[in-house]
Amino acid sequence: MFANAFQSGFISIFYSVGSAPLSIWNKEVKNGHIRRIVDEEVKSLVLEISGTNVATTYITCPQKPRVSLAIKLPFLVMIIKNMKKYFTFEIQILDDKDIRRRFRVSNFQSTTKVRPFCTTMPIGLSDGWNQVQFNLADFTKRAYGSTYLETVRVQIHANVRIRRIYFSDTLYSEDEMPNEFRLFLP
Repeated sequence: MFANAFQSGFISIFYSVGSAPLSIWNKEVKNGHIRRIVDEEVKSLVLEISGTNVATTYITCPQKPRVSLAIKLPFLVMIIKNMKKYFTFEIQILDDKDIRRRFRVSNFQSTTKVRPFCTTMPIGLSDGWNQVQFNLADFTKRAYGSTYLETVRVQIHANVRIRRIYFSDTLYSEDEMPNEFRLFLP
């Protein structure tokens, strides 16, 4: 999707306030819902993904299974709200060994397990809104001893509220970021 785009700074793949925030995403819902609501804490539209089973309610980018995001920026940043329920997300990457590998992160996992094609790891979320920063290049090097080339796919499962998901070339301080990439709390 972004293979021919100049990649520097920030590439946003989701913003809850836009007119069609899920235009490049596929939705799957069983025993749950995916809808935009106004979050009382940030007083803004956010996407809520909620379901009884994290495996059956999720969004995936890009929509088509054989299409790759082809984003080369190594930092994935998500502005998400802890709903105090089970939550998981998955990032599929391509490394310099030409192997697609997945990082599956969840708040119900207690240990990190590195397998040849999938690494599962725990995440601890604070109450309320969180900015999750994921260094894909570092995780790829540490888990597989290979070099991160690009992100192929992102999947966000229930139960979470999302404000924005983007990639960046480095981690920026709050004052270096454009206003629309910040989460303003009143």
